[in-house]
Amino acid sequence: TPMKLSAFLSLLALALQEAGTASLPKKERRRREDQAHGDGSSDRALRLENYVLSLDDYDEVIDLSNYEEPADYGGQLPKVKGTSLAPSTRISSTESLLGPRTPSSNPTMTRPTTLTRPTTLGLLGSPTSHGLPTCLVCVCLGSSVYCDDADLQNIPPLPKTTAYLYARFNRISHIRAGDFKGLTKLKRIDLSSNFISSIDDEALRLLPDLKDLILPENQLAALPVLPTGIEVLDVRLNQLRSSGIQPEAFRALEKLQFLYLADNLLESIPGPLPLSLRVLHLQNNKIETMQRDAFCDTEKHKHTRRQLEDIRLDGNPINLGLFPSAYFCLPRLPTGRFA
Repeated sequence: TPMKLSAFLSLLALALQEAGTASLPKKERRRREDQAHGDGSSDRALRLENYVLSLDDYDEVIDLSNYEEPADYGGQLPKVKGTSLAPSTRISSTESLLGPRTPSSNPTMTRPTTLTRPTTLGLLGSPTSHGLPTCLVCVCLGSSVYCDDADLQNIPPLPKTTAYLYARFNRISHIRAGDFKGLTKLKRIDLSSNFISSIDDEALRLLPDLKDLILPENQLAALPVLPTGIEVLDVRLNQLRSSGIQPEAFRALEKLQFLYLADNLLESIPGPLPLSLRVLHLQNNKIETMQRDAFCDTEKHKHTRRQLEDIRLDGNPINLGLFPSAYFCLPRLPTGRFA
């Protein structure tokens, strides 16, 4: 019948369609099935829970042909071959705005400029024998200049405001006439432990404010002319002889209070001594005798030395017991040998 014939043809066409679809590659067959579902189904969302990836199709998802497995370096970074890295070609923001640098625009290292002479004189003092300003070789604090253990061979040029100079433990051998020129405010000079063998007479005479002159542990054989305002003179541990002290050298020193001459080569007590003297140290010299008026005026008996309370003559070959008339004006006897 016509109805049965139509049904048969439909089944035949469906069978042919299924056979044709089955003969297609898997990829094309899946694409057509997905298209058919998309056209006839209202569910357009992909159901991931029903999606199963077979091993046969794994190469269609991930292409392993261009995949390179990383090398195993055993926990260490790979070594870079070569001795240096290539220079960076990144352009800085400055170069992008101003263009590349020219060779003439590159900065160059230059020596620091030195201070001009007026500035050096005003701030740090004149250059010393080291070629540097005094206040770079020494330490300048206010009116004090400290040049201890600075390997100096001469007195350095000092600021005009210097009042206290300490230049101990150096190699200074001579004090020149102009070393302290113009230093009218100088009050104390300490040159202990140098090699000073001579001092020009004009070096100290014109220092009106000088109070303390400290010169122990040097090689002086004679004293220079001293300023009249001096109060402390320390010349211990030198090579001073009696012939190196001018006659009446201390008479004009009306403010002298402390005179330290121990550990020298003196043969006699220098004099006359000023009435202002309080301490006189002459121990460890070569004094063998004493004048009757070394301390007192034996003829007039007009003065007593109440201030001179400390006289040391120990360490000398003199017998102090032989000169009793020399002590009657003193508040106490000198220290030394009396027998």
